[in-house]
Amino acid sequence: MPESPKYRRIVLKLSGEALREPGSKDNISPQIVNRLALEIKEVLSQGVQVAVVIGGGNIWRGLAASHRGMNRTTADYMGMLATVINGMALMSGLEDIGVTTRVQTAIEMNNVAEPFILRRAMHHLERGHVVIFVAGTGNPFFSTDTTAALRANEIGADAILKATKVDGVYDSDPKTNPDAKKFDRITYAEALTRRLQVMDSTAFSLCMDNKMPIVVFNIGEPRNIKRAVLGEPIGTLVSGV
Repeated sequence: MPESPKYRRIVLKLSGEALREPGSKDNISPQIVNRLALEIKEVLSQGVQVAVVIGGGNIWRGLAASHRGMNRTTADYMGMLATVINGMALMSGLEDIGVTTRVQTAIEMNNVAEPFILRRAMHHLERGHVVIFVAGTGNPFFSTDTTAALRANEIGADAILKATKVDGVYDSDPKTNPDAKKFDRITYAEALTRRLQVMDSTAFSLCMDNKMPIVVFNIGEPRNIKRAVLGEPIGTLVSGV
């Protein structure tokens, strides 16, 4: 098993649902937050710089609300605020175990979080702090997938680690098709040709145009974040070659 990290600076993309205990009515599980914090701390101990982009779907989904008649812009801003709540929860979990953490928001709220400033984010990362990017891009109509792609390219990350409920990218939905084939590696071009939903189209285009690798893996398996960072063959690697 390789012990030297393959990726030295990462953006970990977490869905809001990753913070919720399956079947629970609670939006955020302190136990899951603690587990994720411990896994991130373990990655930090390898000398890896860690930035996190977190969604808000466990609390609010702007697109779903707009489909039910709410103004899309308003619904999306509400979704951005949900990501702030999740980011603060993860920050609390990290700081409880001694990890210095900074939350940077694309929407100014000075009493809650720092504004997103690239140079400041880089300074934090270089000092070994975790940086959590919240409030999306600060604009409606953009997903947190797009935020992850944007921030990863801005900070010069080596890869995006996209944590999901499934163990990689399949040629069809494994929940409905027992014969679905999982890809260990796939190129951007092949993913486009096959119409595989690795990320939304804007996020995927940003990654493809800037040759940003994406590792899709199951966050439910313990220590998978470290395994992905080490370059172990888990999940699916999406890249240019």
